[in-house]
Amino acid sequence: MNDGLLLEPPSGCIPLIPVPENQAEHWLPEQDSRVRAWLTATGFNMKPGHFSLIPSTDGRLQAVVAWIKSADDLWALGNLSDMLPAGDYALHAAFTAKQLERLTLGWALGAYRFTRYKETKRAGARLALNPACDAQRISRQLAAITLVRDLINTPAEDMMPAQLAEAAATLAQRFGASIEQIVGDDLLVSNYPLIHAVGRASVHAPRLLDLRWGDPQHPKITLIGKGVCFDSGGLDLNPASAMRLMKKDMGGAATALGLAHLIMDSGLPVRLRVLLAAVDNAVSGNAFRPGDVLRSRRGSTIEVHNTDAEGRLILCDALTEASSEQPEVLLDFATLTGAARVALGTEIPAMFCNDEALACGLLAAAAQEQDPLINT
Repeated sequence: MNDGLLLEPPSGCIPLIPVPENQAEHWLPEQDSRVRAWLTATGFNMKPGHFSLIPSTDGRLQAVVAWIKSADDLWALGNLSDMLPAGDYALHAAFTAKQLERLTLGWALGAYRFTRYKETKRAGARLALNPACDAQRISRQLAAITLVRDLINTPAEDMMPAQLAEAAATLAQRFGASIEQIVGDDLLVSNYPLIHAVGRASVHAPRLLDLRWGDPQHPKITLIGKGVCFDSGGLDLNPASAMRLMKKDMGGAATALGLAHLIMDSGLPVRLRVLLAAVDNAVSGNAFRPGDVLRSRRGSTIEVHNTDAEGRLILCDALTEASSEQPEVLLDFATLTGAARVALGTEIPAMFCNDEALACGLLAAAAQEQDPLINT
């Protein structure tokens, strides 16, 4: 995993000294005259996001000072792995273990590169894991996030429903989970007509993936993911500009798998179920059409106004199945509508929730982890 971290720090790491904004003015007078003179002569900038390289008397890199907004800022060091000279660095700061873990995680997330098709030749900077950090917790978080990123970044040529199923099966095998899939016309036999309708036009057969893990006596959590591996828009064809990044329309399924990875890797006392509706929304002679009236798994009839609103159709069948077991918590992840992006921009996901207590808990956790949501 390309995360820019050293789990077993070597000797001789270059000190990386993060200085929070509210401590910057007090930090400088405490340094020796040589360091103060060097910083002054080089016109250093103490604004968050900047850093200063401190040389030793023989001209080598002695230390790096990173000017940050706060020790609690996840992204404070996120750009440094790509900006610092190649070498091994170690955090030198009187921060709490949680703060050190957060800064380390931010560094690693910034160091992520998708290298499946093009290996990077640049030797980057690496950060040694501070002994105060929980190495296993950081590794679990990084593995889950990297899985999500890698799945979404993979082009549709190599990430159609069958390949998404392979990724889910690999995850299941690693953690001793069971997995089943219903493929192609078997979706009709098993009464998942909307998943079949959306995916039937493609040579890549649609499917429903069903992963289960955990003790049946534990509280049940069900995760659902929208897995539109590519969205042409169907017969209501997207323009080229809107279609260019539609490999990401399986981001909901990727997120569900990433969360499942974290839950299983952490050994949480839950009974986990993951349902992924995986399709390729393509164009052919048997594609579903505007004006078609389709019947859902629940028996409701749905008139199609636009074939580019396919996500809610496939999720409809998956949600009906998930609800039949009445799990304690049901979470659904989807790149569902451009309206959310218009309203909220590209950085903050929208959240819909019919349980106020759960919504408040999710919002509080998101704010604490600096990964905000908006309850719409």
